[in-house]
Amino acid sequence: MTQTQGRLFDEFAKLMNDAAGVAQGARREVETVFRAQGDRFISEMDIARREDIEIVRDLAAKALGEVERLSARVAELEAKLAAAAPTMAPDEPVDGA
Repeated sequence: MTQTQGRLFDEFAKLMNDAAGVAQGARREVETVFRAQGDRFISEMDIARREDIEIVRDLAAKALGEVERLSARVAELEAKLAAAAPTMAPDEPVDGA
């Protein structure tokens, strides 16, 4: 009887190992299908990638810096023009030509 019980437990252990292997294989298959469906869904939705957003953010920061620099330059030129305006005659060109 002891040998029969040991053999029964061995068979049961093999059955459980096989079932665990099948379950892991099924889990991997479900993950693969789910990931593929998710990738397809995201690609169809035209969602921007994080890298693309970071590139646009960097470009916007550079453009904002350039706008600020040019605004300061325009203010400086307007100040020079305003300072020179009272000394110029009304029909005299601004650039001195």
